[in-house]
Amino acid sequence: MRAASLPRTAARAAVAASAAVAIAVGAAGSASAATSTRTVTDGATTYNLSLTAPSTAAAAGQNVTVTGSGYNTAKGVYVSLCAVSGAPGANKPTPCLGGSDQSGTTGASHWVNNVFGGTLANTSKFGSGGSFSVTIHVKADLGGGQICGETVECAIVTRADHFNSSNRKYDVHVPVTFN
Repeated sequence: MRAASLPRTAARAAVAASAAVAIAVGAAGSASAATSTRTVTDGATTYNLSLTAPSTAAAAGQNVTVTGSGYNTAKGVYVSLCAVSGAPGANKPTPCLGGSDQSGTTGASHWVNNVFGGTLANTSKFGSGGSFSVTIHVKADLGGGQICGETVECAIVTRADHFNSSNRKYDVHVPVTFN
């Protein structure tokens, strides 16, 4: 039967059912995202960090969007998939998929920095409020026999860049599992 010949109430019901399915599908897609927060004080300033990333990913690899806000724009961070041990800030997240990826060939990490951001591959500057939105490529195999969920625990993280690599204040972790 063609939709044009449906009574109005039936047509409205069909539209409502389609909308409900669209909402349910949208909610299911967003349900796999997780947000991690951390409040840090650096000098006299307090930063309320927020990092949102998918909590599950395909083991063979996929591109994921990671967003953050509240970061100190004077301090650069790397966004990557890393092996983690302990709470954010307890231990340096390492190793990370793709290393520093200075050639921009793997897309496995992204450098957010207001001095060099946007001048090199896989780099960008912070937006307002210390925000960013980047895409990185993640997969379960970090290399060297380190497999997320099998030999190491993994998370999508921010961590201080190479100019301040021992600083653990900007470490934020969103745990990720692979299917």
